Amino acid sequence: MAQILAHNLKPAATWGSGGASYDTVSQSIADAIDHVVNRIWPQPGERILDVATGTGWTARRLSNRGAKVTGIDIGEGVIEAAKLIAPEIDFKVGDAEALEFPDQSFDCVTSTFGVMFVSRPEAAAAELARVTRKGGRLGLVTWLPGSAVEEIFQTMRPYMPPPPDNPPPSPFAWGREGRVRELLGDTFDLAFEPGTTVLRMPSGQTVWDIFVTGYGPTKTLAASLDPERRTALQRDFIAMHEKHRSPVGLAMPRDYLCTIGTRK
Repeated sequence: MAQILAHNLKPAATWGSGGASYDTVSQSIADAIDHVVNRIWPQPGERILDVATGTGWTARRLSNRGAKVTGIDIGEGVIEAAKLIAPEIDFKVGDAEALEFPDQSFDCVTSTFGVMFVSRPEAAAAELARVTRKGGRLGLVTWLPGSAVEEIFQTMRPYMPPPPDNPPPSPFAWGREGRVRELLGDTFDLAFEPGTTVLRMPSGQTVWDIFVTGYGPTKTLAASLDPERRTALQRDFIAMHEKHRSPVGLAMPRDYLCTIGTRK
């Protein structure tokens, strides 16, 4: 097994905790995943690395186009699930901040709402560039600051322990073009396209049931709380989603940034 950097062991446990149930969470963003897959337009036989692959939804989409795909994630639980879902794909436990692959190993590298959650963005950005061949492609989708997804984390924050004195930067900074240029503009020619994926589910209770089972941060937080505080978190989480109710169910728009790069 690839080594997970020491400062990422706790996040690895969190993100891996959803196991196979995380695939339902990925299903809810399938159109955003297809957005970036269609923009990089994978070709048969191309070597593609999907970073922070989760249960491999994006990796499967790429493989269906004929690409030779490797998927890595720090979460052992989601990688074990990915292997069972798609045994034909090369899935590995791995750390985005210290990839195990040689320089210029891949024709294309993707990450769909994954690499944005790393602890050390500069290290991860350098690794994305290092393993992409000259002229190769990069495809990212990242949540925008102020999006409904950031609101989910804001809803959970009062129930979390106090942040450390030197907290990692906000993952939602990856949703700003300027920040992405800071991280990747020296090594990639970059272009951007906005997108919106709509969460359509019957109710806030449905969303809670899916997230508390399959989404690592929500599942881990809920499991850490006493019954009273867990009930309060559930109430606030459901209420936040119910703000997006339509006559036939929930319809919550979630804005993201699609980044496409060509390795210099």
